[in-house]
Amino acid sequence: MANTKARLEVRQAKAGDVSAIAALIRRAYTDLPAYTFGEIRGQINNYPDGCFIAKLDGTLVGYCASMRIAGDVALKPHSWDEITGNGFGSRHNPTGDWLYGYEMCVDPAVRGTRIGRRLYEERRALAERLELSGIAFGGRMPNLARNWRKVDGPEDYLKQVEDGKLHDPVLRFQLANGFEPIGILKGYLPEDKKSKAYAVHMAWRNPFVDRDQPKKFRLPRDVESVRVATCQLQARAVKDYDEFMRGVEYFVDVAADYEADFILFPELFTLPLLSFADQELSPGEAIEVLSAYTPKIREALSKMALEYNINIIGGSHPTRMEDGDIHNVAYVCLRDGSIHEQEKIHPTPNEDYWWNIRGGDSIDAIPTDCGPIGVLICYDSEFPELARRLVDEGARIIFVPFCTDSRQGYMRVRYCAQARAIENQCFVVMSGNVGNLPNVGNMDIQYAQSCILTPCDFPFARDGIAAEATENVETLTISDVNLADLSWARAEGTVRNLADRRFDLYQIEWAGKVGKPLEQHAGEAAEASGGRPLGPRSPGGG
Repeated sequence: MANTKARLEVRQAKAGDVSAIAALIRRAYTDLPAYTFGEIRGQINNYPDGCFIAKLDGTLVGYCASMRIAGDVALKPHSWDEITGNGFGSRHNPTGDWLYGYEMCVDPAVRGTRIGRRLYEERRALAERLELSGIAFGGRMPNLARNWRKVDGPEDYLKQVEDGKLHDPVLRFQLANGFEPIGILKGYLPEDKKSKAYAVHMAWRNPFVDRDQPKKFRLPRDVESVRVATCQLQARAVKDYDEFMRGVEYFVDVAADYEADFILFPELFTLPLLSFADQELSPGEAIEVLSAYTPKIREALSKMALEYNINIIGGSHPTRMEDGDIHNVAYVCLRDGSIHEQEKIHPTPNEDYWWNIRGGDSIDAIPTDCGPIGVLICYDSEFPELARRLVDEGARIIFVPFCTDSRQGYMRVRYCAQARAIENQCFVVMSGNVGNLPNVGNMDIQYAQSCILTPCDFPFARDGIAAEATENVETLTISDVNLADLSWARAEGTVRNLADRRFDLYQIEWAGKVGKPLEQHAGEAAEASGGRPLGPRSPGGG
């Protein structure tokens, strides 16, 4: 008899599953706001071991997300927004002794095939393998509102469901899977009108762990080394496009010789392409000339990334978009051949006035072979909300290409970049232009001191500076950074800025359109939302 391919596949979720997961959530929860792509990306990046999908005949039909967290957090009253870090799973604690489940979703078309049970089994196996104390979550009560006049509050509703007097499919499923109610969570998910914002606080205790002496976890000081290079580029006149690209390729070649994983170029690093014009161009004319080079710039950087086996963050380049607006765009060309884009969100008043540059409307972590990264172009680094979103999505290195004319301007970017490294417990890499560029308007003088910045704690550089260039000298600055030090600092550092955020007091809510699927990151125009807006919060619940 011929072998047949397995119809059902259950595995860890990957970055490439983001669009399909978002579509599944919308099919399963028609009465609740959907996740943004950024939230799903953050869930997977922050704890990939705790996120599982189920695919039936090649179609994604099930998804669950979970994270490790301390018992004193998992077992005390909380809301869904508070415990999940606003849906990103960013409160994952690698030393946590409990597994917290904050999403469980099965396609309505395949319910009855025990997909949910299989996903629960994956969670339970993970908790047992890691010798965690147990699993906790807030379970929805979708029939509560319907039966509200028949019961004396959510506690009575739970008791009647347990006694078999009322039917609730979600609670029945969770009780049948060995979870025990330990309380009622009030205001758990305000958008859940069917549950009247209540949830049942559920727990499963690992029978293989001593409850009186739960295991204490420490994070080992591992090594996850990444080598980064920042190019402090001299703005100089060139005779043609080929001469300019030879200069760029020189530094890519040198960085590759040093086996760097990344090289960062400055903001507006392509402005020397204006230097061989017959006369100084008006701002509008200059932008049109630069934008025409966009396809060649993308192709050249992508080719170099492949040939030199290095990830290239191409500073930024003015580009006319399909809607006619000019945006300042960083082209991130990875050594696997993919090209990602990050637009500058906040043009400076100068850029707006002289070049009519408009801001982008999406900020996302970019997947690389060294983990997720983020890009904040110059002025964007002065807005802490953007860096926080990138880190919530899992970025551990943020690249800041900048272009500043004076020391005051440079120090604004430098101080803010250092603050972003400290408050987000991440690495920040800066790259700027130096020198003068005659015959190019708005590029009269440049000031830069490119650098690689770290958090300020014991595993890192004494002053929070892994390496820095000499001011205003063309050079390449290279340093190794240990991503594992970030994980240690976030879990066991002197201060733990990410973990200690007061989600019960404040949060950032992003517009639904923020957050692209991976296909759009890579330059494709695929529309994965089916025409429906993606809201800032998720269904949540178990």
